[in-house]
Amino acid sequence: MLSELIGEKVVIDMQSHYVCLGTLLRVDEHLMELKNADLHDLRDTDTTRENYVASSVTTGIKKNRRRIIIFRSDVVAISRLEDVTDG
Repeated sequence: MLSELIGEKVVIDMQSHYVCLGTLLRVDEHLMELKNADLHDLRDTDTTRENYVASSVTTGIKKNRRRIIIFRSDVVAISRLEDVTDG
């Protein structure tokens, strides 16, 4: 099912204080690889996870990584960026 998201801009909610947005390149049993990604530490801002992601839908992904690899064990949820709603 994750293979359906390859090539799509996605939001990855992580167990930690991080949220990641970017284009999903590949997935395997243990890892997810994204390009042109924004790895955002929510402790750096006063905004909530939901508001940060909703803002990114409007303003675009603020990429700070060309490539990032995430351990799937750290992931709580993944969705297409275009599927994010504000209410």
